[in-house]
Amino acid sequence: MKGLVCLLLLLETFVCVVQHQVDGGLNENEISQQLRSEDGRQNPPQTDTLRDEASTDSQQNYHLCFSDIHAALRELTATVTEQKTINRELTGNIRELTATVTEQKTNIRALETQLREEMNKKNDEISNLTLGQVELRKENRDREIAFTAGLMQSGSGYIGPFTTEITLTYRNVFTNIGNAYNPVTGVFTAPLKGAYMFRVSVLGTGPTVAAASIFKNGERMVVAYARQHQDVLNSSNGVVLILEVGDVVYVRLWSGARIFDNENNYNTFSGFLLFPLREQELCRM
Repeated sequence: MKGLVCLLLLLETFVCVVQHQVDGGLNENEISQQLRSEDGRQNPPQTDTLRDEASTDSQQNYHLCFSDIHAALRELTATVTEQKTINRELTGNIRELTATVTEQKTNIRALETQLREEMNKKNDEISNLTLGQVELRKENRDREIAFTAGLMQSGSGYIGPFTTEITLTYRNVFTNIGNAYNPVTGVFTAPLKGAYMFRVSVLGTGPTVAAASIFKNGERMVVAYARQHQDVLNSSNGVVLILEVGDVVYVRLWSGARIFDNENNYNTFSGFLLFPLREQELCRM
């Protein structure tokens, strides 16, 4: 807008110059004609003076107009210089904005990459968690070990006395989770390393001895023992054993002892896994 004003000012200045030149010329001619029409000999010094004054006014007007032109040109030049400065500043701002946009794009790409990595990590964690849950379920299934069995599947009667100890076979199986107990042999075989709880109960009628022992790998652990001359006698006992994989546990009837059983299942053998053990836990124990 300022440039347009300067251009209008220049045009006005040029018109002013032309007008002054024309006005100056007409005044001089009119003065000359008037002086010739009269008696030029009467006042020659006055005519020359008028002519000189007219010429001087014309030159002054001419110089004033050109001074205005130069001032307008200087102002226009300053305006153009200012506009160039503004343009350079705008160009610099555009470059800065372009650099900022480029930087933001780079940051966005970095964030997208980080987000993808975090999502992949989370997916891996979820996958690992799922696998861990599957393994935990499998481990829990492996830890589900428990059994209880009675001596007789049907009927009633006495077992013993014998001249030597015998291994009792508890054939009436109530529970055998994990199938670690064998009702044919009467032997429990540890499927995994851990702490196990075992119990045995015996019942007899006097006069006799009712006695049975829990064995681990051929070694006597605990005894359930009762002795009296008449009526019913019974006893029970239990023990927690640390077993390695493949260790065996079973019950043996004492030599000379006699027990009685019927559908009430007075004589039982039970066991279950308390918790599994690792190598370092066994070392501490």
